[in-house]
Amino acid sequence: MGQIFLAPKAKSSAQKPKRKRGRPKKGERRVKELTRLERQQSMTTDEMLEDLPQSCDVGTKKNSKGYKKTWIGYKLHIDAADGHIPVSCVLTSASVHDSQVALPLAELTNQRVKSLYNLMDSAYDAPIIKEHSKSLGHVPVIDINPRSNKKLKEELKAEGQRTDIINFERPEDIRYNERSNVERVNGRLKDEFGGRMVRVRGCAKVMTHLMFRILALTADQLLRFVT
Repeated sequence: MGQIFLAPKAKSSAQKPKRKRGRPKKGERRVKELTRLERQQSMTTDEMLEDLPQSCDVGTKKNSKGYKKTWIGYKLHIDAADGHIPVSCVLTSASVHDSQVALPLAELTNQRVKSLYNLMDSAYDAPIIKEHSKSLGHVPVIDINPRSNKKLKEELKAEGQRTDIINFERPEDIRYNERSNVERVNGRLKDEFGGRMVRVRGCAKVMTHLMFRILALTADQLLRFVT
């Protein structure tokens, strides 16, 4: 996913009413709100895209060295195929978690190309995403996220050590390594096609500017195959 940096924007005064903290009163029933992923299961592609936040806000993520990085603006989610070819793009608020865009991106890509695998990092490790991938006839290859499960963390570490000792690489691991395609697309968009900074305001204008750059990147990448 790519980050788009913009100048700060005034915060909206409209805020979602907060739920009262603490245990419910005797006889009180609180209805658990569905998560965005749960709601998306019964939505069409257009409905999923409309439900995603698209306002300018603050995003935070950890870089490769584990340090937190913060920016103000938007986030461009890219689905790329083998050969570093962008297939689908969705622009959201910077604060939107990557997993919330997995289903609409998969649906958009499925309408355009025929694919066999969905390669995703641990941010997408959710049963709903895996089941949706299988429903499209794809094989989900998603890195396991142990979260706070210490036992699972130890098991994964031990399994990695065992495979290193016998110099064995699982087929799904070999395929997962191809996920670096999308990272290269993100890097080229930022460093070679001006996607790091966008000097316009508003989701529609930002998306328009970025799509021209995605178009140029795609054309350049396709020309590499010819030459």
